[in-house]
Amino acid sequence: MGQNGHVSKLSSQPLSPLDGRYRSQVGDLGLYLSEAGLNRARIHVEIEWLIWLVEKDLLSSGAALSEKELSALRATYEDFSDSDIKALGEIEATTRHDVKAVEYFIRNKLEAMGRGDLNELVHFACTSEDINNLAYALTIRDALEEVWLPALRVLLEKLRGLSQETADTPMLSRTHGQPATPTTLGKELAVFVFRLERQLSRIDGQAILGKFSGATGTYAAHLVAAPDVDWPEQSKGFVESLGLTHNPLTTQIESHDWQAELYQKMGHVNRILHNFATDIWTYISINYFKQIPVKGATGSSTMPHKINPIRFENAEANLEMSLAVLDSLAATLVTSRLQRDLTDSSAQRNIGVGFGHSLLAIDNLTKGLDELAVNEAALLTDLLENWEVLGEAIQSAIRADVARGESEIKDPYALLKGLTRGKRITDEDLKTFVNGLDISNATKERLLVLKPQTYLGLAAELAKLVAN
Repeated sequence: MGQNGHVSKLSSQPLSPLDGRYRSQVGDLGLYLSEAGLNRARIHVEIEWLIWLVEKDLLSSGAALSEKELSALRATYEDFSDSDIKALGEIEATTRHDVKAVEYFIRNKLEAMGRGDLNELVHFACTSEDINNLAYALTIRDALEEVWLPALRVLLEKLRGLSQETADTPMLSRTHGQPATPTTLGKELAVFVFRLERQLSRIDGQAILGKFSGATGTYAAHLVAAPDVDWPEQSKGFVESLGLTHNPLTTQIESHDWQAELYQKMGHVNRILHNFATDIWTYISINYFKQIPVKGATGSSTMPHKINPIRFENAEANLEMSLAVLDSLAATLVTSRLQRDLTDSSAQRNIGVGFGHSLLAIDNLTKGLDELAVNEAALLTDLLENWEVLGEAIQSAIRADVARGESEIKDPYALLKGLTRGKRITDEDLKTFVNGLDISNATKERLLVLKPQTYLGLAAELAKLVAN
């Protein structure tokens, strides 16, 4: 029903823009951080646990699996398809339990293989969270390594390239939004490269933990079933076989501290990118960058001349959305009442939302950089309209002369403040001022040839620190 009781002719529509308008930009995440991706990972864990039990004969069953049977079992998750999603959904409609549906799904596969004798090894001694925590760990790891990090690295390399191309391009910096001292565009971009590289190294070092110890983390059922097995050691070996780090001490749930750590690190990346987006937006607004027209694109619906910096605005908003989700996850997941509640279950289903909005922002920033051209003429004009920014250089040179006993000028800072504060001065004004100073000839010569576009310190060299 629609407005005023009108029956809508629309089919069911995506509620999230990530699944609608922006699907083409973030859809790869759905391979991992969707319900289907989670179920595939659950099947992965259950199958590998079954294989682990059989191959190590932990229950002294004497059962074995042929190479053909091993391949067939692993194909259950390797070839997981839309038809499997449908089959799982039909089972869950009866079980009303998503993990139990996975168990029965695998049992059906075993029956079809003629290995129904292994049915009781499926989900052996497992609580649902044993399966879920490992499944989430796998999906998050894969989404991170296969989608999010590669996209971020593409952006980082594009930014690194631009910083090196403009390492020597003079630019007037601004502090508090006001003309400060000259720098180079490349050095300012290199700052962001350096910041992002630090956070990437932190994310690369993130341990991804998993538990596999039963209903409340005590291995109680395991020991009753097979008291002679070293279950903590088997649990450790199994978790590590999945490429994860074993957590030996948990309640029913893995404590999710590693997830909180990861989302905080991703959030830090988001905040750096947000800073970058707003800085580039500002540079565009003051004409340091020209926006390259995209054929057929429209800026304003009424002002045909406009090219709006929409890539950077879109990125800004999506980074804020991602931060809202990731910050919430980091805060929520580390708390669970006593040995277990379901707050994590509901929260974790939004992991893909946090990843998705961040990925969308990264994609927009990457494309946005491709649509920019450095406006060197505007950069130079801005510098030449602000000769007063050389006040710092002049007062510092005078101070050095005073310290060397080559000048007796009192309070050089105040002297330059009187000349420049809140004023626009010309190169001739500065030359006249410098020529009238009681300073050494060598210092005077250095100051008389100084220009805003040459007062760059080591900016170009600093930019090249991130060259590699």
